[in-house]
Amino acid sequence: MGTVVLATKLFVPARRAGLVGRPWLSERLDDVLEPGRRLALVSAPAGFGKTTLVGEWASAHPRVGWLSLDDGDNALPRFLAHLWAALPGIAVAPPAPDVPTPAALTALVNDFAGRLDGPTVLVLDDYHVIEALEVHEAVAFLLDHLPDHLHLVVSTRADPPFPVARLRSRGQMIELRVDDLRFAAAEAGAFLNDVMGLQLAADDIQALEERTEGWAAGLQLAALSLRGVSDTAGFIDAFTGSHRFVIDYLADEVLARQPAALRDFLLHTSVLDGLTGPLCDAVTGRSGSDRVLDELDRNNVFLVALSADRRWYRYHHLFRDVLRARLLAEHPGELPRLHRAASDWYAGQRLMPEAVRHVLAAGDHVRAGRLIELALPETRRTRQDTLLLEWIGELPENVVRNSPVLCVLSAWASMMGGELDAMERRLDAAEAALATGAQDPEAAATWVDTEDLRTAPAMIWVYRAALAQARGNVQATRESAGHALERAGPEDHFVHGAAHGFLALSAWADGAVDEALTTYAQAVRELHAAGNLVDEQDSAIVLGDLWVAAGRPALARKTFEETLAEFIRNGEPYPRVTADLHVGLAELDRELNDLPAAEAHLDTARHLAEQGSITENRYRWYVAMAQLHGARGEFAEALTRLAEAERIYRRGSYPELRPIPAIRARIQLAAGDLIAAEAWARGTGSSGAGGTAAYLHEYEQLTWARLLIRRGDDALGLLDRLRRDAVGRRAGSLLEIDVLRAAALQARGERSAALAVLQEALDAAPEPSQYRRLLLEEVPKLMPSEVGAVGMPDPLTGRELEVLRLLDSELTGPEIARRLYVSLNTLRTHTKRIFTKLGATNRTGAVRRARDRGLL
Repeated sequence: MGTVVLATKLFVPARRAGLVGRPWLSERLDDVLEPGRRLALVSAPAGFGKTTLVGEWASAHPRVGWLSLDDGDNALPRFLAHLWAALPGIAVAPPAPDVPTPAALTALVNDFAGRLDGPTVLVLDDYHVIEALEVHEAVAFLLDHLPDHLHLVVSTRADPPFPVARLRSRGQMIELRVDDLRFAAAEAGAFLNDVMGLQLAADDIQALEERTEGWAAGLQLAALSLRGVSDTAGFIDAFTGSHRFVIDYLADEVLARQPAALRDFLLHTSVLDGLTGPLCDAVTGRSGSDRVLDELDRNNVFLVALSADRRWYRYHHLFRDVLRARLLAEHPGELPRLHRAASDWYAGQRLMPEAVRHVLAAGDHVRAGRLIELALPETRRTRQDTLLLEWIGELPENVVRNSPVLCVLSAWASMMGGELDAMERRLDAAEAALATGAQDPEAAATWVDTEDLRTAPAMIWVYRAALAQARGNVQATRESAGHALERAGPEDHFVHGAAHGFLALSAWADGAVDEALTTYAQAVRELHAAGNLVDEQDSAIVLGDLWVAAGRPALARKTFEETLAEFIRNGEPYPRVTADLHVGLAELDRELNDLPAAEAHLDTARHLAEQGSITENRYRWYVAMAQLHGARGEFAEALTRLAEAERIYRRGSYPELRPIPAIRARIQLAAGDLIAAEAWARGTGSSGAGGTAAYLHEYEQLTWARLLIRRGDDALGLLDRLRRDAVGRRAGSLLEIDVLRAAALQARGERSAALAVLQEALDAAPEPSQYRRLLLEEVPKLMPSEVGAVGMPDPLTGRELEVLRLLDSELTGPEIARRLYVSLNTLRTHTKRIFTKLGATNRTGAVRRARDRGLL
């Protein structure tokens, strides 16, 4: 089960009887439905009737999705879950919490583009509460790619960071602002006399309209205060000042005129974002809240109905803020009790995020810790990492240290932040807490009895393995993983999967690739048994990298492409690993010297955005792009990309086998900058005969060998030592070493020996045709015919063959894009390259030529 969707956020506000008609504003909003219009922006300060206006307009249209935003929607997974739930008639499955945002939105856009036959509207109300950059980027992405019949309406107190100027200049948006929303004198008169039941003279109406500047909330507050006032003119004469003064003055007047019991109800329930009878009963300690809410609704006391059955409400935000200020000023000691009562009610409904939020607001950190432990399994399983990090950051040190589970959670948080020393301290604290509990039953009795507590001893060692791996300590990684397995029960599949995963990673870091492949396969089986889908999906990246190290790039490609295809079969497009899979395919295409295909994959990965990548892998896109620039001779651009990669890189669970400084040195060598490359070698200690042959340093040593060859120095001794370590353990390293041996012999003028070494290497390699780039870069002049023979000129890539097979079907372009997890623009790039390679000008011709060549 993913993020719980609060249904009340999805209801168009219920229509009220007796509202002042403003047809000209509705007609302005109708303009957004014209072809080419993407956005209607309704932007004005609080209380100008934005929600009322848009709600009235939306209720008159049959295909409208509504989403009332709140602070919780700054968490991207929650926002996306609510967005999906709000959309009318969407056919694609909602994204999992790990789904990359632009990819999920691409699926949405493609779905609508293929089936919309009339205008459809999505309303985002109260957008000003959104502060998270990733949510702004998600909405901006949606705006950039909306199909013609899908239109966005945004109601907000402040302009969002969208490309408003561009949309305005292209005529793609309409705007309603303060001057549009102000009540004119006639509208103010209709509201004050007809809706609010006052009998004001025209002069009084004009005066109030001028003093409120047409501000709807000010007019409503004034009308409420005027009820029962005999000296209307005197009240209006005194009704002046700024909006803040007006709010304070009228709030006092409104609250002062309410019966004591109703005033207390208003103040006490102001701590709530949503109001329903049972919840309000729990907070106020009284019964009958349903009747009170109904009375407030009938009397227009700043209550907004959230559901058609009028079971859920909220206060007008402006009124709520005033109530909260009064509550804080008059009864500050009541706040903890009220928040605690709200937390207990939400916990009883299993709405844990709201329960934790209120108990934290109550300052009851002990209770908050217990609720977090109860919420942990589901929150972690649904990958609400942002929420977990926020929670653990709110807890004081003493609460965390007293709980083994919270200590482990805090260790994970430290690892996510790249704070390895802090992570180690947290793991030590977790062990100390367990030891205290073993000696002190009363201390142990305070812990929450959960599965996380039972497996804590084993999970501490899993995280110690992660810590050792991040620090590059292979032996400690292996030993820690072994300790985790010793403490795990036979049914603790996640512990077994994680521990075997780190055993595999330690074998990989040690250069034992075959052992790593076998052990990692066992880890994946355990993760599957544990039901941990996300980690099972992520494993495809490690498996692909291991196949490359084993000299089997084609199997790596098969792993990546089959994983992508499996996402489609399971109806789960765009998990977070999708971007990494495209980066992996780009690296394989670059090695095939198919640079356009590599660029297409990197373009797809870029559009999947940061959320679509495993955190510690995000730097790999920049590395892959740098190497693509390098292959094209664009060395300055390559170095810029490497600097960006270095900025976001942080050590994590995977072995650091290709250090960025060494990659930079290879780019510098390709650019002819030997001085810079030699500075790298001196700085890393890679120069000289004393360099180690350990696999963790192999990439650096092979970089040093390239530098020696370019300088005309002897590299064969170093290469022979590296070769002895690689023989029988990793065919990928062996082929690269032998190609460099051939280059070194050629540099010494021993062409015949170089040819023999190169031919032997190609014959022994499992998949020599997959290494065109290596051969072209290192032995371009050695044996041109042989180098050209390792692959047909401009062959169709695996991805292009997949696109070609789908072109030979009844699927439309948008449907093919959904199948392939790509945008329509990326699909067009693939099809253009297919047409060029096959000598065709359209889809039908390409299919025909492919059949003639036996490709279909």
